Amino acid sequence: MPIVAQSTETADWVSRFADDVIEESERRAPGKPVVVASGLSPSGPIHLGNLREVMTPHLVADEIRRRGYPVRHLISWDDYDRYRKVPAGIAGVDESWAEHIGKPLTSVPAPKGSAHPNWAEHFKAAMVASLAELGVEFDGISQTEQYTSGAYREQILHAMKHRGDIDAILAQYRTKPKAAKKQQKPLDEAELEAEEGSGAASEDDGSSGSAGYFPYKPFCGNCEKDLTTVTAYDDDSTELTYACTACGFSETVRLSEFNRGKLVWKVDWPMRWAYEGVIFEPSGVDHSSPGSSFQVGGQIVGIFGGKQPIGPMYAFVGISGMAKMSSSRGGVPTPADALKIMEPQLLRWLYARRRPNQSFKIAFDQEIQRLYDEWDKLAAKVADGSALPGDVAAYTRAVGTAAGELPKTRRPLPYRTLASVADITAGHQDQALRILSELDPADPLGSLDEARPRYDRAEAWINTHVPADQRTIVREEPDTDLLKSLDEPSQQSIRLLLDGLQDHWSLDGLTHLVYGVPKVQAGFSADATPKELPPEIKTAQRSFFALLYHLLVGRDTGPRLPTLLLAVGQERVRALLGE
Repeated sequence: MPIVAQSTETADWVSRFADDVIEESERRAPGKPVVVASGLSPSGPIHLGNLREVMTPHLVADEIRRRGYPVRHLISWDDYDRYRKVPAGIAGVDESWAEHIGKPLTSVPAPKGSAHPNWAEHFKAAMVASLAELGVEFDGISQTEQYTSGAYREQILHAMKHRGDIDAILAQYRTKPKAAKKQQKPLDEAELEAEEGSGAASEDDGSSGSAGYFPYKPFCGNCEKDLTTVTAYDDDSTELTYACTACGFSETVRLSEFNRGKLVWKVDWPMRWAYEGVIFEPSGVDHSSPGSSFQVGGQIVGIFGGKQPIGPMYAFVGISGMAKMSSSRGGVPTPADALKIMEPQLLRWLYARRRPNQSFKIAFDQEIQRLYDEWDKLAAKVADGSALPGDVAAYTRAVGTAAGELPKTRRPLPYRTLASVADITAGHQDQALRILSELDPADPLGSLDEARPRYDRAEAWINTHVPADQRTIVREEPDTDLLKSLDEPSQQSIRLLLDGLQDHWSLDGLTHLVYGVPKVQAGFSADATPKELPPEIKTAQRSFFALLYHLLVGRDTGPRLPTLLLAVGQERVRALLGE
């Protein structure tokens, strides 16, 4: 029998949703697998905001699996949506693609050079690969296949028969002014608003035809576009006549045999809730405002004999270190982009530790180093038993799923250290191994493989997200002019450092040394804590560090000094410091 873990005051948001979903599933469909759902439109790069559409139900589904219940996580690929606009910034795409606007995404050619048969498959493939790396287990459903195979025929005929009821529901909202969208103040100019969720949220609801309301839109039999208007429909024979405003084509078909069209979005979504028996599905802000898809769907789903899923509205996902973008313009960061610079565990953690209605940011700039520091501190607390229950839950969900732990780095060295080493060595792996093996002489690194894949992620971040003018280039020759100009205290600080190099040649040792030199010069012990020192010691340390950076790399700042010293090597450090 499944073990039901009831939520408590200390339970995390995933456990609380799992409780609710299990209870609701047993009420609606006892004895059947729990069904949770996501919807993704492969109209362009599927970005990190869209990933929340998947990660929220994934985490809930995984918790339900951990408790022993059968569960299905459906991902509906909305690949039968219309191609709405030509995204900018996508390689192999230019304005000539505008001729395809209005066609199903699966009828649009893939970007030039793609190995995939059409536009939808091209963008779907990248997301599928990322989800596999993230450990997301799902059942994919192509809406193109569903519609063109006739799987929804009964539902379409039912919707057409009850079009008056659907129209009456929609009419409640057509005359109401749209509520102003609540804006979340961006934390900085790099805020990414993930407003393009599943389906075409702005698609018309079928009310434009002069012959009356029809919740179904055919794709033209001549030009394949959905710029069509239904002009007549007979319920008994199911004969439907439509005309295309794009090319002038018109025809009469039997809807009971016709598979080249789809229900309009606000009807299509609730139809699928009923068809699939969905218990839990989150929705983005674009589908959750008054009069929008999720709210209206909650009434329309009853026409199909179903109930609206339970599920939260999820908030924006911000990006730090990249310009503000939207997925339709191209270039927006995708899960694949994030997984090039961070391990799957860290990315999972960012989604797991925040409630769906809380916004958060994914770092592509220097902030990624702080995030990794925070992650490593959490791992240490979990290991020694000092982490809070909610933090333990988020960590556990990040490192693995009900199927087991995700592949991990054997020696998870600090990300900022790995990034500094990758920066300084510029791709020379033998030099990188030399430096990393000296970090802890008592337990030296045997090969770079022990530090992978984290090392590879840090190297990719350095190579793709750190501007060339911020890269570290160690001096070839000593700065003799600067060395000659040093006053007596500065010369003494350099001498104290050089005298201690041999005995402190490790990451911890050099950290103690570089911070200790200004303390010793001021007459304190190198072991003195900040509480035991006057404020001016910090000023002296900053001045000493700046001097070392100038002598080693010709700048005021650079990688952490202990890492930089190890990277440069003891012999070269002595030469550059004038010994």
